[in-house]
Amino acid sequence: MRQKTISLNTQHKEYNENFINDDHEWINIDTPMRADAFKMSPNEKKEIIAKHFKAIMETLGLDLEDDSLQGTPSRVAKMYVDEIFSGLLPENKPKIALFDNKYSYNEMLVEKNITLYSNCEHHFVPIIGKAHIGYISSGKVIGLSKLNRIAQYFAKRPQVQERLTMQIGHELQEILETEDVAVVITAEHLCVSSRGIQDVNSETVSAFFGGKFESEAVRQEFNNYLIL
Repeated sequence: MRQKTISLNTQHKEYNENFINDDHEWINIDTPMRADAFKMSPNEKKEIIAKHFKAIMETLGLDLEDDSLQGTPSRVAKMYVDEIFSGLLPENKPKIALFDNKYSYNEMLVEKNITLYSNCEHHFVPIIGKAHIGYISSGKVIGLSKLNRIAQYFAKRPQVQERLTMQIGHELQEILETEDVAVVITAEHLCVSSRGIQDVNSETVSAFFGGKFESEAVRQEFNNYLIL
């Protein structure tokens, strides 16, 4: 039987069994997480990861007595918890403040070429790409850097690109209180370029269009900004 999953969209400092949402099954865009995902502290997780990664290295035949390799298990554990998978911890979710649209700017706003580093959940190798975000204000605006932070927060998890695109889009719709949000991601997957087919030229493009962006004319305007 599958584990129940929990949403990472709510901030909470410690594991709470009462938090689990029974409606969160596998047919949604939430990152699939175990029900006890937050029971251990980050430091406890690092200790366990270091132990298991050491076992992996030893199984591969590496000599962990070598000066260059001795600290690798701990470095990998720290990297996993504090850096490349830090988006798995809800307390790392960006704090967002909205501002009144005092300028009455009613046109599209686009933040493009947001650098993304994520990891493929199928092989745990990097996804490297750019996110392009657009929205039309419903009366509130968000600081530009927060668009980058939201995209990077969701990227710092084991991911598939389609889910990542939708997570960013739905999160911005909720924050901005508008359906008028667009997200396009173009990325290189190292699971394609560095292993398997080893195609170094291909890129993957995914898109999310909501509200007014579902109109062909508005979508085309957004796409035009991306090629400027």
